[in-house]
Amino acid sequence: MKSINLIKPYFFEKRFLIFFGLACLIIVDFLQLFIPRIIKWAVDDITAFKVDSITLLYYALYIVGIAILIGLFRYGWRRCLIGTSRRVEEGLRNRLFAHIQTLSASFFDKVKTGDIMAHATNDIQHVRMATGMGIVALTDSIVLGSAAIGFMAYINIKLTLFVLIPMPMIILGARFFSKKMHRLYQEVQGTFSDLTEVVRERFAGIRIIKAYNREKDERARLAKISKDYINSNLRLVRITGSFFPMMLLFSNISLAIVLYLGGRQTIDLTITPGDFVAFISYLGILTWPMMAMGWVVNLLQRGRASLDRIDKILQRRPEIDDFSGAEHLELVQGNIVFENVTFSYGHDKEPVLAGIDIKLDKGKVLGIVGAPGSGKTTFANLIPRLFDITGGRITLDEKDIRKILLKDLRAQISFMPQEPFLFAGTIRENILLGNKEADEKELVKAVKEASLYSTIKSFPDGFETIIGEKGVILSGGQKQRIALARALLRDNPILILDDPVSQVDMETGSAIINTIKSFAGVKTIIIISHRLSAVQFADQIVVLDSGRIIESGTHEQLMKNDRYYAKTFRLQEIEEELDAY
Repeated sequence: MKSINLIKPYFFEKRFLIFFGLACLIIVDFLQLFIPRIIKWAVDDITAFKVDSITLLYYALYIVGIAILIGLFRYGWRRCLIGTSRRVEEGLRNRLFAHIQTLSASFFDKVKTGDIMAHATNDIQHVRMATGMGIVALTDSIVLGSAAIGFMAYINIKLTLFVLIPMPMIILGARFFSKKMHRLYQEVQGTFSDLTEVVRERFAGIRIIKAYNREKDERARLAKISKDYINSNLRLVRITGSFFPMMLLFSNISLAIVLYLGGRQTIDLTITPGDFVAFISYLGILTWPMMAMGWVVNLLQRGRASLDRIDKILQRRPEIDDFSGAEHLELVQGNIVFENVTFSYGHDKEPVLAGIDIKLDKGKVLGIVGAPGSGKTTFANLIPRLFDITGGRITLDEKDIRKILLKDLRAQISFMPQEPFLFAGTIRENILLGNKEADEKELVKAVKEASLYSTIKSFPDGFETIIGEKGVILSGGQKQRIALARALLRDNPILILDDPVSQVDMETGSAIINTIKSFAGVKTIIIISHRLSAVQFADQIVVLDSGRIIESGTHEQLMKNDRYYAKTFRLQEIEEELDAY
């Protein structure tokens, strides 16, 4: 039950509102209990022929007045208690989102997006219901139930004891079913996560599905996952479907007891007809708390299962975080050194990089090339600590990057990933993600440096063009140049570009390379590229193969070696000449 601690702060924050709401709820419960007393008086007066029209009107007005008060106080408790549950929902969702953003990249490699979405939607909704209507139903079960029993005992204690005979069975049944419901609610939430992920992925990849005519196969796959979800719910329904009828059965048994024994007592004049009617009315009121007890168990078990799932995420610590004693980073020169660096994506997996030794001085340009899968992108991800090295060390201005505050380290790096990711907003919003404080002049400058200005001007809405989910309306080259402009908009001393010209034509690529050249001597630049002409100007070029450096030097030195770099460069030259024709 430690997961309950997640919602305690919100309860403490709204404690006065909760107390007021509970007070309103309790007042409503007691007001409801006065109505059967008024009915008793009316029935007794009618059966004794002691009532006239004016007296009946007074009785009717009493009930109307109580109904108005019930309406007012019911608004009060709904505003306070249901409002508090919405605050719990808001706070928990914000906390979950904020925490997930702190988790390392490896977490998102292992956890499905659909699972995370289920946590942020379905699970939190169930917690909201448990903290809102769950509290209401629990209060009603205790206060209204106890008070109703008290009023019934006031009328006739012997009859009340007979009515309460089924109560122990309700308590035992609730305990029996609650454990099963908790386990099945977790199973249902798990299958809901799978269903959400399948739907999300299929809609995201709808163009591929259409291109390969796989609609029928994907419908079948979704139908299978959907069936698993339905089967999980049906297993749950077998429990809840037994639980609620059980509660109703015991309530009706109590009613049968009242009709038989209470009717006899009325005939024997042990109780008045008004008492008999009031007693049945109180039993009707007691039916809700008895039913609410089942609903409470249902809501709380569902909420608890969801809270446990959320807590499991919140208990996860980021694999990459600030080390103890990490220091602030202020003035940065940009000297980067790799000292015998090794990296693998798991303790039991083969190293992706091994024995990497590189020294890159301030203002110098480093080119990284190699065959696909040689470790180039991994190399780039290590500098901003998207992943942490497993051996050796990386230093920035002679400081181990693990001893620098993570936020400070990343604030010094402009990073363009291999796969540009764009959000479903405008071109302006996507570029300004790199620097929210940039003005129009700086924005235009970055766009021109990325050879994108004329393209944007050709759009009717210019910078305000809505690009759709993942930039769906743009070509691959346009997406890449927006990502490049985003990186260039940040005036940082370190610039890391992962394959910045892979999706553009030769002319545009040359313009981009010339822009990058203009930063040489000012910024420390690392360029990863499959197109070797893009790194030809670099001060140092490193060739990776299976995670190891097999060649290193300037373009001229590597051409003289006549190994991988030289052979690949010549082949690409021939390809470029052929493309020119």
